[in-house]
Amino acid sequence: MLSKILSSATIGIDAYIVEVEVDLSAGLSSLSTIVGLPNMAVKESKVRVKSAIKNSGFKFPYERMTVNLAPANIKKEGVGFDLPIAIGILASSNQIKGDYKDYVFIGELSLNGDLKPVKGVISITMAVKDNNKRGIILPVENADESGVVDGVKVYPAKNLREVVEFLNGEREIPTYRVDLNKVFENSLKYDVDFNEVKGQEYAKRALEVAAAGGHNILMIGSPGSGKTMLARRLPTILPDMSLEEAIETTKIHSVAGILYETKSIISNRPFRSPHHTASDVALIGGGSIPKPGEVSLAHNGVLFLDELPEFDRNVLEVLRQPIEDGFISISRASSSVVFPARFMLVSAMNPCPCGYFQDPRKECKCSSGEIQKYLKKISGPLLDRIDIHIEVPAVKFQNLSNETFGDSSSVIKSRVNEARMIQRQRFKGTGIYCNANMSSKLIKKFCKLKEDSMNLLKTTIDKLGLSGRAYDKILKVARTIADLEKSESIEIHHISEAVQYRSLDRYF
Repeated sequence: MLSKILSSATIGIDAYIVEVEVDLSAGLSSLSTIVGLPNMAVKESKVRVKSAIKNSGFKFPYERMTVNLAPANIKKEGVGFDLPIAIGILASSNQIKGDYKDYVFIGELSLNGDLKPVKGVISITMAVKDNNKRGIILPVENADESGVVDGVKVYPAKNLREVVEFLNGEREIPTYRVDLNKVFENSLKYDVDFNEVKGQEYAKRALEVAAAGGHNILMIGSPGSGKTMLARRLPTILPDMSLEEAIETTKIHSVAGILYETKSIISNRPFRSPHHTASDVALIGGGSIPKPGEVSLAHNGVLFLDELPEFDRNVLEVLRQPIEDGFISISRASSSVVFPARFMLVSAMNPCPCGYFQDPRKECKCSSGEIQKYLKKISGPLLDRIDIHIEVPAVKFQNLSNETFGDSSSVIKSRVNEARMIQRQRFKGTGIYCNANMSSKLIKKFCKLKEDSMNLLKTTIDKLGLSGRAYDKILKVARTIADLEKSESIEIHHISEAVQYRSLDRYF
C-alpha cells in the first residue's frame, strides 16, 4: 500500500515542501530503500524509525518498504524526516485511520518514540503558510519558534504516540501561538547601558551617528581606552527591529542551529564578535552543504571585529563584497545559495603593535616601519567601505572618578529612532531603510550641497587624497547628522562633522 506524507526541508534560509512517499510491497521485511538524494543522517533514520514505532506500542510491518523524498533532484539533509517516514509507514500499514493529508510533519525521533527538535522550523512554517497547508505537527521544543508565524496552525507533540492518537481522533492537541507583543517588550531590556561609559563623549557621538544611519565604524585607540566597552553597548541604541527583520534574522539563526530554546524569535539586533583566528569560511559561510557564517548571523545587527589587524588579510578581504552588496552568494557544484548579510561593521584596533603610538601616558616602542607594516594589514579598499573612523583616546582620571552620567541608552535610542523614521519616509518604496545603503543616484538626489559646504568638501578630498567612495561616505554621514537635527538640508557644520570622522585616513 502507498501513502503520501508532507514534510519540508530548507535550502539556504528558505524552505520547500517535500512529499514523503512510503510503499509497502511483498518481499523481505526491512526498511530497505530511501531514495530522493538523502544524506547519511536521512539514511540512518530507518534504524530510529523502526525502534520508535516498536517502542511506541505500534506494529512494525514485515514487508519490503521503499521511501521516496520528492522532489528527488534536491539533496536532503537532517533528521527532520524521521516523523513523516514513521507516519507514512503506519498509514501504509493501516494503523492510522484518520485524515493525515495536508498536515506537514517534521521532527527527529528518539529510539523510544519521543520527538526531538530540529533546525530551520520557522522557515518551514513559512513554507506551510505559503503553500496553504492545513497545519504543521512538530516537536514541543520547536513550538515557540513556529508559533510566531501568523496564519498557521501549529500542533506541538511530545512523542509519536501523541501524533498518531491525534490523527486517529483519540486525542486533542491544542494549537500553539506566541504573543509577539510580549516577546518584543522583553527584548527592550539590556544588561548594559551607554551611561556606564565615563568620558569618551566624541566616541559616543560618533556611535550615535553610526546607529542613526547604519554606518560602519572603525575605532582606533590604545589598550584600555574603552573601544570594546563602547562597541558592546551599540545594540542598546540601535533602532527597534520590525517584525519582518526579526523573522528574517530568526530564519538565519534557526537554519544555523543556534536559536536558543528560550527564544521564539530574535527580537533584538544580533551582536556577533568572532575571534581574530576565525577563517574566511567561518566569517562568510560555506561547507559542502552551505551554512551561514558570521556575516549572515549578524544580519540586521552588528558584526564586531576586535583587534582588526590581527585577522588574516585574506579573511578581511572577503568582507568587501557583503559590505557592498548586503548578501553572500555561495556556489557549489550542485547548487548556489544566497544568505542575507546586511550588517553594521564595527571594528577596533590599536594604533601600533605595542598600542601606545601618540599616547601621552606611555612611550611607544615601535619603529615607524613596524607601525606602517601593522597599519597596512588593513587594505585601502576595505577602509574605504568604513564610513566613520574615530580616535578613542585614553580616559583621564577626572573622567573616571566623575559621578555624573551622560545620556542613557534609552535617550540616545529615541533620537536614533526619530532619525531612522525620517529615512524610512525618505526612501519609501525603494527597498532602502537607512542612509548607509544609499546608491549614487539617491546620494545625488538627497545630498545636495550649498556652495560653502561643497568648497569645504573639495578642500578635504584634495588634502587627504580620498577616493570617490570616501566622498560618498562623507555625504551619507552628513545626511545622517542632518537627520539627527531634523534638518532638511545639509549645512556646512554637518559636512564639517562628517569630515572629522574621516580623520584616520592620515594614518593609512
